[in-house]
Amino acid sequence: MRTDPPGPPVSALPGLLRKLAVDRLEMMKDAAALGDAVRVSMGPKKLYIFNRPDYAKHVLADNSDNYHKGIGLVQSRRVLGDGLLTSDGEVWRAQRQTVQPAFKPGRINRQANAVAEEGAKLVALLRAHEGGGPVDVLHEVTGLTLGVLGRTLLDSDLSSQDTLAPSFEEVQDQAMLEMVSQGMVPGWLPLPPQARFRRARRELYRVADLLVADRSARMADGEPGDDALARIIEAAGRGNGPPRRVRGKLREELVTLLLAGHETTASTLGWTLHLLERHPEVRAAVREEARSVLGERLPDLDDLHRLTWTTKVVQEAMRLYPPVWVLPRVAQREDEVGGYTVSARADVLICPYIMHRNPRLWEDPERFDPERFDPQAVASRPRYAYIPFGAGPRFCVGSNLGMMEAVFVTALITRDLDLRTVPGHRAVAEPMLSLRMRGGLPMTVSVAG
Repeated sequence: MRTDPPGPPVSALPGLLRKLAVDRLEMMKDAAALGDAVRVSMGPKKLYIFNRPDYAKHVLADNSDNYHKGIGLVQSRRVLGDGLLTSDGEVWRAQRQTVQPAFKPGRINRQANAVAEEGAKLVALLRAHEGGGPVDVLHEVTGLTLGVLGRTLLDSDLSSQDTLAPSFEEVQDQAMLEMVSQGMVPGWLPLPPQARFRRARRELYRVADLLVADRSARMADGEPGDDALARIIEAAGRGNGPPRRVRGKLREELVTLLLAGHETTASTLGWTLHLLERHPEVRAAVREEARSVLGERLPDLDDLHRLTWTTKVVQEAMRLYPPVWVLPRVAQREDEVGGYTVSARADVLICPYIMHRNPRLWEDPERFDPERFDPQAVASRPRYAYIPFGAGPRFCVGSNLGMMEAVFVTALITRDLDLRTVPGHRAVAEPMLSLRMRGGLPMTVSVAG
């Protein structure tokens, strides 16, 4: 016997659909208010939203083969193709196997050094604005994350590629437009967003081609490479198919790596610095720990285990503003989740942003409290109550690098600088492929006392 989750009354559907277009986070909050399992019917389409750790575990881990990538990510295939973020099945497994060694323990120490050096460059760049007008800190940390990505995973210098970040913004805008319109706006229409998207895609492919050509030339000259880009190039060379398709596959995988490798960490750093500015007592504790552990030097890999308070701060920032705010899936076959029937081909959403604020899992969930991540508190919660990097087989392959980057950079900036939000600026979460901060983060800079 079929058991469907509860759904909103028919009269509430127009409001929910409007919020899907203009305020996706509010739409998810409204749906979650109806229960931990909600079904929304939109004509022949069905959308299931699950907001319990055991339900998330079933979809993301226990029966993950039945749930392929869903809305939002599907629309991103116009740029990402079958890259690691959007592919499924054997294609995804092969791609994951290709890049996984780039994150092996033997590379971690080199990655830590690169992160620390790029963090020092960012501190110097911000310090140059001391006593001057506001600087968009989010823009600057995005530059940092691209620099780290280039050095740690691509063995390439991305410092001159200043078109990457704005191009990715246009791509995400288009993906969200296609998601909320359910693909009913043809891509060939001469609308301004479509034209911006096509320009952005051409630019991303141009940069990808340059990076591949440069890395391939160095590999041909005998330069060894255990970085992710070298491994992707080698895997493409072993594949079959016409050269044009091989080149297209390389583009798709590299553009995916460029997006995933910088966007989520930049988002995490932006929200962390914003929250620290709003909570001076927490910022003071981060500064005290950074000065005690590091003194005046740069962090190294061993310091990651000593910066315990800073780590908790970053974890709590990712609870409130998870970089992966929603995990969309499509059920391949009919399934049962928590006693509820999920129809085949239905869209399924697991929303970390909502689950991380579930009052049944988190006391006073809107409050910023890093002590939630004391070991005893963590042990008392269900494992899937906190999933900022996703979960199951598709758990983010770069999560350890991203976490190290966020902790080191937060410690370095807070040790040396005071950042103050421009009066009147309001930080607004913008749910795109990651949880961005709309309009940037304008802050003034002074040297910390």
